[in-house]
Amino acid sequence: MSRRLPDLSPELVLRAYRAGLFPMAEDRESPVLHWLDPPRRGILPLEGFHLPRRLYRTVRSGRMTVTADTDFAATVRQCAAPLPGRPQTWINDQIEAVFIALHRAGYAHSVEAWADGVMVGGLYGVSLGAAFFGESMFSTARDASKLALAHLVARLRLGGFILLDTQFVTNHLAQFGAREVPRAHYRALLATALSRPARFPPCPAAADLLSEFSEMALGEGIARG
Repeated sequence: MSRRLPDLSPELVLRAYRAGLFPMAEDRESPVLHWLDPPRRGILPLEGFHLPRRLYRTVRSGRMTVTADTDFAATVRQCAAPLPGRPQTWINDQIEAVFIALHRAGYAHSVEAWADGVMVGGLYGVSLGAAFFGESMFSTARDASKLALAHLVARLRLGGFILLDTQFVTNHLAQFGAREVPRAHYRALLATALSRPARFPPCPAAADLLSEFSEMALGEGIARG
């Protein structure tokens, strides 16, 4: 289900997320925006996150550096840019501008993966209560977006979040445990998450992060890849 979206503003976007809606443009160059309210919503259960062994080794290796909220605007621009196999994105200039404004207001956050001082992967989304609404991710190096996602989940778990909304479920997200739930069930989860406090921790202690990664890798739902 989609609805034509008039002027976009940070306040309008926050009201929409609280109601279970999110905005998308038809493509990068299009001025046409829609509210989306899919009948089945993608979520990634934070306590059931599947951390594949190979990715766990990448996390432990330190071959890429991961930061949060270091360069939000560049992360959004990279997510909006075309990539091989993804010639178009749904992030137009208006969406890019409103999310940068949400970041400045403290509602939107990014996680960035770096190799040799170059951003090679990342993601961004919106935080409200104990809910995090994942918007988009990108990768120009193997495992970079996966590494950013693992770090996002670790931070959300440490910060007291209980809902990670992925909007849709892709093959990329399904390998980590993402699943679809009916709209009514999603809205019940959302209402609970919005009623609880949480804090997005951009710089958690390294030992706390490693502890979360170990729990995710050793949990019952471990992906054996």
